[in-house]
Amino acid sequence: MSEEDQSLETVMGLIINGGNAKSSAFEAIHAAKDGDFKLADEKLKGADQFLTQAHNVQSGMLTAEAQGDHAKVTLLMVHSQDHLMNAITFRDLAGEMVALYKRLSAQEAK
Repeated sequence: MSEEDQSLETVMGLIINGGNAKSSAFEAIHAAKDGDFKLADEKLKGADQFLTQAHNVQSGMLTAEAQGDHAKVTLLMVHSQDHLMNAITFRDLAGEMVALYKRLSAQEAK
C-alpha cells in the first residue's frame, strides 16, 4: 500500500468513526427525548465504541509521528481531526442531555 493510500485510509477511519459516533450520540438524545432511556444508553455506548476505534486510528498516527514517521499534513487530514473533535464534543453533550431527560422524567413521575 502506498503512503498516500495509507494516509487516506487513516483519514477516512477518523471521519467514518467520528461520523458514526456523532450519529449514535444524536440518536441517544432522540431516544431520551422519547423516554426510551435503555435505547439512549445503548446509543451512547455505541458512540463510545466508535470513538474508541477513531482514537485507536489517531494513536497509530501519533505513534508513527513519535517514531519519526512524519505524516504529510493535508486539508483532508485537518478535516478528519476536526470531524473527530466535533464528534467527541457532541458525545459529551449528548451524555449530559440524556442525563437531563432522565432527571426530568424522574421529576415528572413524582
